[in-house]
Amino acid sequence: MLTRVRNLPLVPDLVRKCRIPEDIESVATIGAEVDPGEVGLPAEYAERIWRRMQLVYRSGVHPAIQVCIRRHGAVVFDRALGHASGNGPDDDADAPKVPVTTSTPFVTYSAAKGVTSFVIHQLVDRGLVELDAPVARYIPEYGCHGKESITIGQVLSHRSGVAGLPREALRLEAVADRELLVRNLCAVHPSTAPGRFQSYHALSGGFILGEVVHRVTGKDIRTVLDEEILRPLRFRWTNYGVAREDLGLLARNYVTGLPVLPPLSTAMERLLGVPFAEAVENGNDPAYLSIIAPAANIVSTASEFSRFYEIFRRGGELDGHRVMRPETIAAALVPQSRIEPDLSLGMNFGFGYGPMLGGRVVSLYGPDTRRAFGHLGFTNNAAWADPERALSVAVLTSGKPILYPELIRWVGLLYGITAETPKVSAQDLAF
Repeated sequence: MLTRVRNLPLVPDLVRKCRIPEDIESVATIGAEVDPGEVGLPAEYAERIWRRMQLVYRSGVHPAIQVCIRRHGAVVFDRALGHASGNGPDDDADAPKVPVTTSTPFVTYSAAKGVTSFVIHQLVDRGLVELDAPVARYIPEYGCHGKESITIGQVLSHRSGVAGLPREALRLEAVADRELLVRNLCAVHPSTAPGRFQSYHALSGGFILGEVVHRVTGKDIRTVLDEEILRPLRFRWTNYGVAREDLGLLARNYVTGLPVLPPLSTAMERLLGVPFAEAVENGNDPAYLSIIAPAANIVSTASEFSRFYEIFRRGGELDGHRVMRPETIAAALVPQSRIEPDLSLGMNFGFGYGPMLGGRVVSLYGPDTRRAFGHLGFTNNAAWADPERALSVAVLTSGKPILYPELIRWVGLLYGITAETPKVSAQDLAF
């Protein structure tokens, strides 16, 4: 039996939510998990994380949620809650409901940026790309309108000065046409001096980097990712978009939470290039899922995404396949952010050359996570590795709220994973 979630009295009927079953276990899936004690965790570890995950689901803004946690590479937590489709805020109560499982793929939105950055760093590792080189070395026609000095490293660290693209350049047909996309990238003028300020590149940076990959390899970034990382390590998902025959397997994305009103909605549209609801719906659009959007449309499961970060937690090697050297990963994680507001986001997430970094006091991954790295995804997705705790983690959700009363529960889940996991000894660090 499904019942409507009770909203807080202060915001009656304003928060868009799904229906929560009276028996949550009826919409739960548990994957193959090892005994936490085998990897130095307390026996009740999984149950503590499970309680936090259930709290997030009970908030009602995430029709589906997946969490996978690896410790020393072993899966200690792999669970899913809710429905992949049929239980959104506007779905009829009697609509067919498809349960989410640990095998259901999600659109990860901006968490794709972390994947794209590691494709770039693999090319750096092979001497095909240099972080300090201007983009125009690889895309000569890009060197115009004040963009001549913009470097690969500045694009990765959101400091290039070209944070946005005109709305017409972000239309699906414009993005799908490579020649037109490059012309649009080249036509942009920097809004700030390259290198001076941090301004989150929601979409522009991914397209620039994707074209760099194409120029130096002769292949699109989807093919390079598949050939160099995914196929050798037998990944099923974790690439840009999906094949048409797989569309029906994805978790559906839903607008949830409090209404997004001006000035927040205006700021979101400026950041995303389209209205908020349209950005959410893009994640359900077969046309959008057929293109390559290096900053925005990686499709994966929590299990696979955590395994992807396990490669880099281990220093660039997994199951006998070397992706890159530990020194290249260390160089990718050199902090590039300063104590300053991000001109696009307002708040400053600390960046290396691509990955979002942890911090000593405050970070996406919780306190005392100075060596952690990963990326956030629109809106409550996150994947990261924490070498000091031998962790690789992914948290994926299908609800797309910006604000909701229980947001602290999602933050608490990420922080809880860190807090419940003790650090390993120095000799156990992978790199």
